[in-house]
Amino acid sequence: MRKLENKVSIITGAGAGMGRAMALLFASEGSKVIATDINEKNLNSLQEEIGKTGGEATTLVSDIAITKDIDEMFEVAMKKYGTVDILVNNAGIMDNFSPVGEFEDETLQKIMDVNIIGPFKAMKRAVCIMEEKGSGSIINIGSVGSLFGARAGAAYTASKHALIGLSKNTAFMYAKKGIRTNVIAPGSINTDIAESYQMRYLNEDAFNYLKPGMGLSPRMGEAIEVARIALFLASEESSFVNGAVITADGGWSAY
Repeated sequence: MRKLENKVSIITGAGAGMGRAMALLFASEGSKVIATDINEKNLNSLQEEIGKTGGEATTLVSDIAITKDIDEMFEVAMKKYGTVDILVNNAGIMDNFSPVGEFEDETLQKIMDVNIIGPFKAMKRAVCIMEEKGSGSIINIGSVGSLFGARAGAAYTASKHALIGLSKNTAFMYAKKGIRTNVIAPGSINTDIAESYQMRYLNEDAFNYLKPGMGLSPRMGEAIEVARIALFLASEESSFVNGAVITADGGWSAY
């Protein structure tokens, strides 16, 4: 039997990178996937790829920073499948590596909306469904920036630290109700966000902040390597894992 047979998963940021890899893997393991992203073209491609392998996916253009979009993805899941078993808060955006004194309010708000406030609201919707059925798995995609102070700018670092706090609180508060909440903290991964970070944000000041730490990273990871961890956390194989932060950085933080 496949690991997620007949489970219903919501995966945000599923159009590319780690989210896409998770959607493909979850579908191959029997999950019915609600895949959301802001990029419709990428979602169409994902749905086609899942369909070719016999999987089932429903795609939805959605922005995790918009409350009505969060509500809609749960409404679609409930209308089509009647439940939600797994929530993966994967959608996220980087900052420009700026220290706290250089952030504009608009940029700060956008990063917080996507990286912490949106996941908070999605978790609120998810636990209400999962609590009623007495089971569920929430997986939040953090970062090594969730654990250390200089892997990104002040806003991204703050948002990803907050995500761990939220996850641990939820893990404890809902443990006896059968809901598990865990965090994956990836290091440098070959994804679109990494590419856009290099292309758009790596100015000279940012490079000077980044350079000392990047030299210690043994290698870049691949999206599928993170997706396999997510599959473990989504499945019953991790039934006693709750409130954990799994670092996936190839040994970068071991130095």
